Amino acid sequence: MNTALRLSIKQWAPEDRPTERLQRLGAESLTDGELLSILIGSGTQQYSAVDVANKVLGRFNRNLNTLGKARFDEILDIEGVGTQTACKILAAVELGKRRQIATPEQHPEMSTATRIYNHMLPKMQDLATEEFHILLMNNNYKLIKSVKISQGGITETSVDIRIIIREAVLNNAVILAAVHNHPSGRTSPSRQDDELTKSIQRACQLMRLHFSDHVIVTDGNYYSYSENGKL
Repeated sequence: MNTALRLSIKQWAPEDRPTERLQRLGAESLTDGELLSILIGSGTQQYSAVDVANKVLGRFNRNLNTLGKARFDEILDIEGVGTQTACKILAAVELGKRRQIATPEQHPEMSTATRIYNHMLPKMQDLATEEFHILLMNNNYKLIKSVKISQGGITETSVDIRIIIREAVLNNAVILAAVHNHPSGRTSPSRQDDELTKSIQRACQLMRLHFSDHVIVTDGNYYSYSENGKL
């Protein structure tokens, strides 16, 4: 047996540890045994988590489909596998099965101010203070994620442009829309709203993001910078 396999994974060189390699290279770079070892977590005095993982795979002909049909007692019977480990393995197998039948997440299109308003109104119509959100989209205007950037007072909220850009980059967005509410019911933008819109527009241009709109939401109406020719 290779001497390295007798060591605890914590004693391995950092670049060889499955968790570090997953973070650095992605889960797809790991073998079935390495992925399973992350679920197992820690091994025994005799075996590392990778050793135990390979024992589990070996019992089921190194075939994940066969492992997916295993009973709890069959997994628990493997040397180095305890109750918690067997439960983790079966839970992971079940999650994999459920993913196969899960309905893909819907990503609504946010290509117009009306769509943005209708999407955000339920979240904003009853707010007593201002909130500022961004909608992050792909190149087909499909919503990737909506993010609340800040929450403030009755008449304004402070917004950090750096946070907006960071969220867009981290979520691989190519289109961005800004949304905030006016609890007063006034749809017309303030001078601060205009200045904020220009700042976001400049930052998006620098980062090659398309800033599609800034929509002000009230209970029953909205204002769109794009529709009013101000973007």
